[in-house]
Amino acid sequence: MTDARLIVILKSCIALGLILILLGLYLHNFSDTIEAMGVTGIIISAICVAVGMVLSLPTKMYLTFILVKREADKAQKR
Repeated sequence: MTDARLIVILKSCIALGLILILLGLYLHNFSDTIEAMGVTGIIISAICVAVGMVLSLPTKMYLTFILVKREADKAQKR
């Protein structure tokens, strides 16, 4: 897998993670259905936030590592 393809995949994971975090916040704060579900609704919104964080935070660190490595490789070629 090329670096460009890996970067696209990591960026899409970050975007999906942020969408899940926002969905969890929306469900927790504004959804009447989730409120009516009680504890189960709270668990559903918490799972959305947790999965979103799992997708977004580690991929940001790995993406930063790849981009720094790529810049270092370009600097060595000069």
